[in-house]
Amino acid sequence: MSSVGLIQAQFDAYNTQDLEAYCGYFADDVIVADLNGKITTQGIEAYRTRYEGVFAQFPQNKAELVSRMAVGNTVVDHERVVRAPGGHTFEVICIYTLAGDKVARVDFAK
Repeated sequence: MSSVGLIQAQFDAYNTQDLEAYCGYFADDVIVADLNGKITTQGIEAYRTRYEGVFAQFPQNKAELVSRMAVGNTVVDHERVVRAPGGHTFEVICIYTLAGDKVARVDFAK
């Protein structure tokens, strides 16, 4: 699968809130960090717990892709996240670094 295909697949799993499929796209030792900042999540179990909570708290949560670019093993998404119809909305830049066929690191700029 191409890097863009992998990121699109995890994006689709996120939007259907299929936790098992979603987590399947991430490396066992995945790192999530604030851009140029601290690590906020490390390891697939912590990642799974994080998104289990997000999906439970926001069952209508959806991300809309504003734009995407890819170079080599890095894919950058600009996303608009809507917690619920008519609810809280925010934008985020997601910088995905891939290792093989998994996401090894995600850096968020909010």
